[in-house]
Amino acid sequence: MRALVIDDSRAMRRIVSSTLENLGFEVNQAGHGGEGLDVLAGGWVPDLVTVDWNMPVMDGLQFVSAVRANPAWRAMTIMMVTSESEHTQIVRALAAGAHEYVIKPFTADALRDKLALLGLLPQEVAL
Repeated sequence: MRALVIDDSRAMRRIVSSTLENLGFEVNQAGHGGEGLDVLAGGWVPDLVTVDWNMPVMDGLQFVSAVRANPAWRAMTIMMVTSESEHTQIVRALAAGAHEYVIKPFTADALRDKLALLGLLPQEVAL
């Protein structure tokens, strides 16, 4: 399984990437939505994208909308991992095409539980 972690915080990218790697994912990273689109356009297609909301250049909501507008990527699983906790923001992200929403700070178990709900845990770490 492959995952793309998009966050402008290098520390947060490391935390999410490490958690996903421990769950068996091969991980690539990007510092904002535009870089994430570049990774996808370069042919590296993940099973999962985690994306922060508040980033420079292209924020997470813009990224989700861009991915959903491209027929080749429309089925890609996207999880928002962000500090935006207002109900209206969650609704906006899900309406734009995100499949799940994780609010920072989070635990590795919380992330694993969301992945299990999405059916994205490799067999050896399934719940």
